[in-house]
Amino acid sequence: MFKYSSVTQFSCLFQFEEVYLETKEQYEKLIKDGFLLFQQVPLVEIDGMKMVQTRAIMSYIAGKYNLYGKDLKERALIDMYVEGLSDLMQMILMFPFSPPDAKEKNLESIKERATNRYFPVFEKVLKQHGQDFLVGNKFSWADVQLMEAILAVEEKVPDVLSGFPQLQVFKSKMSNMPTLKKFLQPGSPRKPPPDAHYVETVLKIFKK
Repeated sequence: MFKYSSVTQFSCLFQFEEVYLETKEQYEKLIKDGFLLFQQVPLVEIDGMKMVQTRAIMSYIAGKYNLYGKDLKERALIDMYVEGLSDLMQMILMFPFSPPDAKEKNLESIKERATNRYFPVFEKVLKQHGQDFLVGNKFSWADVQLMEAILAVEEKVPDVLSGFPQLQVFKSKMSNMPTLKKFLQPGSPRKPPPDAHYVETVLKIFKK
């Protein structure tokens, strides 16, 4: 199943209705009806708009709910941190589709990138900034992105934060925010890691 009307990164903060693609015919109908401007998901319906392209969707939601900084400088920092994590998140997103003989290698690549390239940056940022949050003194899209990255990597490498005390504190504080704490509880809208059925369905829908 492949969701096309939700942005899971913000599902910890806001309620919305999710619709799942189960068949190739559903996907083709969305294209035929003109809803998928570039023939790609996700698709989000919000404020009378049908929005596509993940970056545009996320920026709009962040701005709408005051998660995009207080000025242009803070917004630039948020963009920088979000973009900085995008490669790592892409590796995690594609990992379930790895051929069996490449899974171990790809998992090691995720661990190596997280521990040597990305997490050291945010460890340093948090230490130098001296605040609970990455930008300014307020919760932002950058914090959501970092928390998502931490949780996603931990699902595959449980001890990945062992050498990052600042990130451990960050995760603990974020996890105790009321909305995030509820989201991390069993039975919440948080999605489990993709399984074989998910991979099979996605490949069936999007295979040319």
